[in-house]
Amino acid sequence: MRYSACIEWLFATEESDVANRVRAAKAAGLDAVEFWRFSNKDCEAIRRALDETGLTLAGILCEPIAPLTNPESHQWFLEGVRTSLAAALQLGAKVIIAQAGDNQPGVARAAQHAAIVKVLKEAAKILEGSDVVLALEPLNDRVDHPGYYLTSTEEGLDIVDEVGRPEVKLLYDIYHAAVMGEEIEVLAGRLDRVVHVHLADTPGRGEPGSGRMDYAERLEWLEAQGYDGLIGLEYKPSGPTVETLKFRELV
Repeated sequence: MRYSACIEWLFATEESDVANRVRAAKAAGLDAVEFWRFSNKDCEAIRRALDETGLTLAGILCEPIAPLTNPESHQWFLEGVRTSLAAALQLGAKVIIAQAGDNQPGVARAAQHAAIVKVLKEAAKILEGSDVVLALEPLNDRVDHPGYYLTSTEEGLDIVDEVGRPEVKLLYDIYHAAVMGEEIEVLAGRLDRVVHVHLADTPGRGEPGSGRMDYAERLEWLEAQGYDGLIGLEYKPSGPTVETLKFRELV
């Protein structure tokens, strides 16, 4: 498997400078890095670190984060897609990550589902020809994101299928899916809709092996099914980051 370090958490204790976290990821033998917001970072310094190390940038957030479930936020979101695309092109990122937003009280789920599909179709037009993919991310609402709309991987896949554009795919987060009680087989027959994968253990969102999740079996299933993308390590290290990466020797 190839791994990407989410440098919001990995190497953060060791390095206050984000660009230096890129260098630390390279020294640790990782294949790529990723982070959340680009708007609060020195993108030029990060670009230099990426060029220096040869690492790729697996992904960034689509900013600003706007609820796709609410049509009144769609124009705001689409403006953010344009801004985020410019940042992705500057940094060489192939994925921008979008979140569905919270459930809208008093609004039928079918209407919210349709709103997400509609705006993602419009986003796909902005991304057309850029070689950048927008990844829709289901999250858990039981621990980390109470009130979040899109907690189901199956519904996320359905949305991707309804959008029907190569510019829009799914980010599958093993941690969030496990918290929601999902098994990896929810992706069976539809793995080609997944552009990126995140990993942390449950409970606690620590490094693999810190909790009770059968993470190795899930990774093995992905590999056996032909997934050849990156595994984004989006966890909170319980100690020095390099020490928490030893789980790779067991997979």
